[in-house]
Amino acid sequence: MRKTFTPNQKANIAIAALKGSQTISQIASENEVHPTQVNQWQKIAKDGLPLLFVDKRKHEYKELQDKIDQLYKIIGQRDLEQSKHWP
Repeated sequence: MRKTFTPNQKANIAIAALKGSQTISQIASENEVHPTQVNQWQKIAKDGLPLLFVDKRKHEYKELQDKIDQLYKIIGQRDLEQSKHWP
């Protein structure tokens, strides 16, 4: 039967691997998981860490600014179309 791990368990295993105080094999053995899986979770954690420090406000501002720019473009197109219909 295949053992399943919660996200919290995966995170703890990945953190143990990132610490480097034990070998991947030791961590795998203690947690009854294949060493390849420990390496994968470690890589996922390492790759995902920078995203935790992203300023979400800047991202939200960029999305809002993109929407505003798109709306101005639509308004400009409508104004141009309406001006063509006026004598």
